[in-house]
Amino acid sequence: MKKLTASSFKLKAHFSFALPFLLLMGVQPSACQSPQSAPNPEQAAGPATSETPAETAAMPGRRAGIPAVAKGYFLLPIKPGQENFLSGSMGELRPNHFHGGLDIKTDGRVDLPVYAAADGYVSRMKQSSYGYGNVLYITHPNGLTTVYGHLNSFKGPVAEELRRQQYAKQTYDLELFFEPGQFAVQRGEVVALSGNTGGSAGPHLHWEVRTAAGNQLNPLQWGGFTEIQDHVAPIVQAFAVEALGIAARVEGRFGKRVFVPKAPLADGSYAWPDTIAASGSVGLLVQGFDRFDKVWNKNGIQKATVLVNGQQVYQHAIDDVPFPDGSRQINRHVDYEWRATQGRQFEKLFVDDGNDLSMYTTGPGKGRLTVEPGKVYNVEIRLADSYGNTTPLRLVLRGEAPGYFHTRSAAVKTPALSYDVSRNLLVVTTRSADTAAVAGDVTLLRGGRRLTLRPSYTDQSQSTYLYDLRAGRPDSIRFGRLTQRFSREALIPAGREFSFATANMGLGFGPKTLFDTLYLQTSYKQGLWTVHLPRTPLYENLALTLRPDTPPADRRRSAIYSITAKGGKGYVGGKWSPDSTSITASIRSFGQFRVLTDTIAPSGRLLSKGAGGVVFKVGDDLSGLASYRLEVNGQFRMLRYEHKNATLFTERADTLGPPLRGPATLRLTDQAGNETVINVVL
Repeated sequence: MKKLTASSFKLKAHFSFALPFLLLMGVQPSACQSPQSAPNPEQAAGPATSETPAETAAMPGRRAGIPAVAKGYFLLPIKPGQENFLSGSMGELRPNHFHGGLDIKTDGRVDLPVYAAADGYVSRMKQSSYGYGNVLYITHPNGLTTVYGHLNSFKGPVAEELRRQQYAKQTYDLELFFEPGQFAVQRGEVVALSGNTGGSAGPHLHWEVRTAAGNQLNPLQWGGFTEIQDHVAPIVQAFAVEALGIAARVEGRFGKRVFVPKAPLADGSYAWPDTIAASGSVGLLVQGFDRFDKVWNKNGIQKATVLVNGQQVYQHAIDDVPFPDGSRQINRHVDYEWRATQGRQFEKLFVDDGNDLSMYTTGPGKGRLTVEPGKVYNVEIRLADSYGNTTPLRLVLRGEAPGYFHTRSAAVKTPALSYDVSRNLLVVTTRSADTAAVAGDVTLLRGGRRLTLRPSYTDQSQSTYLYDLRAGRPDSIRFGRLTQRFSREALIPAGREFSFATANMGLGFGPKTLFDTLYLQTSYKQGLWTVHLPRTPLYENLALTLRPDTPPADRRRSAIYSITAKGGKGYVGGKWSPDSTSITASIRSFGQFRVLTDTIAPSGRLLSKGAGGVVFKVGDDLSGLASYRLEVNGQFRMLRYEHKNATLFTERADTLGPPLRGPATLRLTDQAGNETVINVVL
């Protein structure tokens, strides 16, 4: 075996080996370039001060198609004219989505009057146990639509029409659309009563403003509401500086360095007292929250601006989010992996690859800062809410050329080897008690070829080695007598269709399944499929095909289930192939999966009956309830399902159904097709 070394590399540039290993891997590129000259989107930023005010001003701002809205055009739909409070603000960072409107408090109770925010007509309504629950849509003359979610009930002629349609179709879950002249409403008219339906975690009204194209708009951007007072500026919890390219460093190291400021200064601003050494392409991130007057719940930050040496290089304002696809872009706006692994939620103050939201104003660098040796960068991060309250955070970056350094830890006794993938970079980490001036090398192997890497730095006897995977994927990594197989099986490109298959599974990627290039890792063992890592987000669905070792005895009741780290099971579903050898389903996140068979029917029992109606307690041990039907004296009677407390119940206002007297039959069916029939006398 012929050995290739990097002996000609300078210590401070020992990571420049992509071209040698590209040839080592047997790859013949169409245009051979060294990593220093190769185009790299993660290193393409110019100097931090290269974005001129004219360039910044020329960047597109808000999306077109939003009509002008005068202050006061919209009425606050809960307790108008009275002091009120918000439990949620526009753009708050929620799991897998931006919060798309305002959550208005309802005094901790249900059935407060909900008023139409402006003249218009009811264009749509829906009843469901999930999502927005009972939700009403009112379209206004200016083309905007207001959305009222988690309602307990509807009011007026539209409520009567809904009930008629439910009985005609014999279902509670129903969505209806209406024509402009069908159900007109006036500003201030009571259109519903507030509730706690759907995915709500407590009584409140979820209220949105949407464009004709479906974009969710911030209702506070047109001057706010006098009922909601806010004189409190945002709070900074932490900030971070992250190395974004192979040549980048923060305080001499690759990766992310987190800084937690102490209490704010007397003027409410924050300042980091020490300069932060950095080099190359780096990105800023911030964690914080906002509050409104007289309340302690934490809300989101609406706007963030970054200035470097007094010049704006980045801004985002969460006033306009395309729904629903754009909302899921939150997983690119935040550091999804850091949240999943460290529990701290950072917003990126740069536009990362795969993020196509329009809420950013940047120059060519997209908010990335290029820090040059010997230069000083005065950075100010301004966090603002919708009422204009602003909190500055000031820090100083000092350009420092990266170089090898070696510190030791007496606690390290035995060698160790591990690796991870960050963006397009392989990050190898070793531990060794070696006392040599420079830590030992790492070798990447592929077939009969190998490449020796020298350490970038050694911190407390732990050495870091960096390699650009776009030059080729190794088979294994060796450090001394330790060897680890490189388990990333394929490079999956973003932005186009791609298929991947093993003997046990198949994956079908669409053009928008991924945010960015994926280095895929899968495994299969004893009926458990692992599909990459949950810390990596998906944008749109991924087609997952599983091939069990033995086809199930009853494929009708067998489906794919997601498996949590604690062993919890979530029904995914799936469609079996004609020969029952494989099952395919659509998934929204990476993780672990099994094929399970559900043969146990749902459970149910009558909790109460009387003049106010009937209540059933229901449940299912695996796949979950799919449908339900109550017949009284052989006639359909509508039930309402509340999944949060697993109950089915009749509504007192229902006058179309048969009287609740006599023999009744409740049929419950789960997702696997198992059915339970419960006979009672009312």
